Amino acid sequence: MELTLQNFNLLNLYLIFYHIFLFLFRVGLWTAAPFHAKARCWVKGRIGIFKKMRAQINPQDRVIWMHVASLGEFEQGRPLIERLRKEYPNHKLLLTFFSPSGYEIRKNYAGADWIFYLPLDGPKTAKQFLDIAHPELVLFVKYEFWFFYLKKISYRKIPLLLVSAIFRKEMSFFRWYGGISRKMAARFDHLFVQDKQSLELLKNIGLGSISSVSGDTRFDRVVEIAVTHAPVEGIEQFKASNPLLVAGSTWPGDEKVIARALQNPGNSQLKVIIAPHEVSNTHLNELRVLFTQSQLYSAYLHSPDPHANVLIIDSIGLLSKLYHYATFAYVGGGFKLPGIHNILEAAVFGKPVFFGPHHQRFLEAIELLEQGGAIALTKEVDPGYTLGLHLASLLSDTPKLASMGSAAYQYVHAKQGATETILDFIRKKWTFE
Repeated sequence: MELTLQNFNLLNLYLIFYHIFLFLFRVGLWTAAPFHAKARCWVKGRIGIFKKMRAQINPQDRVIWMHVASLGEFEQGRPLIERLRKEYPNHKLLLTFFSPSGYEIRKNYAGADWIFYLPLDGPKTAKQFLDIAHPELVLFVKYEFWFFYLKKISYRKIPLLLVSAIFRKEMSFFRWYGGISRKMAARFDHLFVQDKQSLELLKNIGLGSISSVSGDTRFDRVVEIAVTHAPVEGIEQFKASNPLLVAGSTWPGDEKVIARALQNPGNSQLKVIIAPHEVSNTHLNELRVLFTQSQLYSAYLHSPDPHANVLIIDSIGLLSKLYHYATFAYVGGGFKLPGIHNILEAAVFGKPVFFGPHHQRFLEAIELLEQGGAIALTKEVDPGYTLGLHLASLLSDTPKLASMGSAAYQYVHAKQGATETILDFIRKKWTFE
């Protein structure tokens, strides 16, 4: 139909730009694929995706579908996946990822029956995906808003939930131009948000009736990790009787700060474990140069170097267990955008947590600072020098160290319960025989 001034409204305009975005996004990834490993995984993982789905998902299967963007959102959704499997044993669990950084790490996760990349949004793509998956319940985690997927799920009257969401006043939902964003949010049957501020924002745009505060399911996940903690080979031997700093999900900016902190004479007995965000050979070699008295974890297991005071983790999946051994923790990402990684994995063990200045977007960081369980470094004063002072001070002030650790522990454990809140809603709202 010819486009006229009468039907050329904001929705039409949005959809034009949205289609352009999807096209450019796809072209950009295909162009970058030969040169960029992440882009290559993104493209390769979606080739023949519908054929793979048809080969594995039967029309008679009863399906619950959870979609997450990446690894962090997976950890938020994981408690729900595992409880849903127990609650609804006659259903099968479909898990999709948008990002390779999540899919490639969790593609063999045993808690779901099928794990796929989510095909890029589009009217035909969304229809085809839903025809094959035919879910009876759909859960999106935190920030995922895909126009055509949400539209077609809603049109098919499939129960649709957004969980562990957080909203900020600067987001498009609350701007004059955010009509289409508000329309997408309204597609959900219910929006479970992390805090009261998010709920108030949703009330202001007329979505209060389908919104409620559940908290963040990540708290349930990290408590479960702490309760089921298993020993990590070689770590007790490396730590011995020394204080230990466990630095997780670090980037080069974080690692330079830590190296500077170790120059403080008060930290001469300190041992350090670094679990970098990226474990490429190039980055590992850079770490070996930065920390001259260091050893890779894989090498340490076979032949421990008695002179090494820094242990570099060159594998994935150990970090959440390593915090158990820490005297205090450093969580990376705070010296670059979008900001810090998961601080709850450290705090749940009752460890004081350090992180960089880019933490304002993370509610748990702000609240943990307020509770006295964390210290944020700034760029204004040499952060490495400052970190060194803080570490040395805590090592000489046992009561303060214990007080900070207790504050971190109490904060996390008091925030449990989001998973049960969401499950209770599902039980009361829908009957899945």
